[in-house]
Amino acid sequence: MEQLRADPAFSLPFELLLDDPPVLVVNKPAGLLTLGAKPEVPTLERLVKETLKERFGKSGNVYLGIPHRLDRPVSGAILFTRNSKAAARMAEQFHERQVRKVYLAILEKAPEESSGVLEHLLRKVPDQARVEVVSGSAGEEGKPARLRYSTIGRTELGPVVEIELETGRMHQIRVQFSAIGCPVVGDRQYGAATTLGTTSEGAEEADERGMPIGLHARLLSFKHPVRYDEVSVTAPLPDYWPEIEFTN
Repeated sequence: MEQLRADPAFSLPFELLLDDPPVLVVNKPAGLLTLGAKPEVPTLERLVKETLKERFGKSGNVYLGIPHRLDRPVSGAILFTRNSKAAARMAEQFHERQVRKVYLAILEKAPEESSGVLEHLLRKVPDQARVEVVSGSAGEEGKPARLRYSTIGRTELGPVVEIELETGRMHQIRVQFSAIGCPVVGDRQYGAATTLGTTSEGAEEADERGMPIGLHARLLSFKHPVRYDEVSVTAPLPDYWPEIEFTN
């Protein structure tokens, strides 16, 4: 399968972290939807498809499998596949929790414990693009969410934690840290009082959903869908993140 190799005559409109057919890993900018139904709204899916189509002179539709997503205000590593067989194999890895997903987050406040496990029951709020923590009592059914975190440093905006997801719930990291009184910097939707950086290209300045937050998908580790060897990809931090003073 053709590769998106560097070409002086063709600059990629996104940061390509891995091109190992049939897998692509892209460093998603904050403020850009992963995918969306409205054709007038910019999405990373459309951007990658248009790039593949132009780069290789494809006619008609371009296949792109999307086994996972990143929230609009979140940056970092996101994986795509270029054929249906690879899509099915990667979807199975994500479903079976065989993919290692590591995030970095800047918090407004340090957790009481420098490292630990967060466990909550989460429920999507009806007719809203947000999640809430529920107690699990009668009438409050939720899905279990679990993550592990460790404080690794500090910035001028707050402490930095490294997070490894053990489940993959909607807005999980954001709502779980908000629930313990430590919202992610810039995440107004879940109680933050701060802002971070600027909007990405295509995001509306007046729309807070397009503003970046201090959450970055730092690393993806998975088995290649054809060779089955272990592949790890690390996404550089956005340039608007403050400098991190690491504790170790």
